[in-house]
Amino acid sequence: MMTMIEAQTFLAQTAAPAASPSAGPIQFLFPVLMVAAIWFLMIAPQRKKQKEHQKMLDTLGTGDEVITTGGIYGEITNKKDDRFVIRISEATKIEVGKAFIHTVVKKVG
Repeated sequence: MMTMIEAQTFLAQTAAPAASPSAGPIQFLFPVLMVAAIWFLMIAPQRKKQKEHQKMLDTLGTGDEVITTGGIYGEITNKKDDRFVIRISEATKIEVGKAFIHTVVKKVG
């Protein structure tokens, strides 16, 4: 069994080596490159897609045929501040939030 002094001596001899001074800047380069890669591969394309969708919503008007995110085909009959009134059959109209318009099938004008 080791005595207390022998244990302290053993632990002092097995201390971790000091890091080299040149490793500091390189350690920060990898996370910066990862953030840049995530930005260009994920965030930037998503923002571009959101801008295109918003532009499409802003140009929609009465008579345009659209598909909702739920898969309902219809024709816009009225445009309100935050939603559209869509005719899905001769006697059926529904109100749909602007964010739930997925695609334009046919644009009038």
